[in-house]
Amino acid sequence: MCYVYILKCADETLYTGWTVNLENRLKTHNKGKASKYTRARLPVELVYHETFDNKIDAQKREWQIKQLSKEQKLRLISHC
Repeated sequence: MCYVYILKCADETLYTGWTVNLENRLKTHNKGKASKYTRARLPVELVYHETFDNKIDAQKREWQIKQLSKEQKLRLISHC
């Protein structure tokens, strides 16, 4: 399984990524070791995720989500 996820950072910004282990990735982000972007905006909170059967589909969806405006991402989050 692969996951696309959206995190809400302490400064209210949103971060989108993908992983094969959602629980571990969230812990790694909150330890400040997953991404330079989130390291400066801790703590982060998981607010959305989708599940995929393979890495390619997850990466495609991650790209699609990253093209959305913040308002569109917030609408996506609110529908889950």
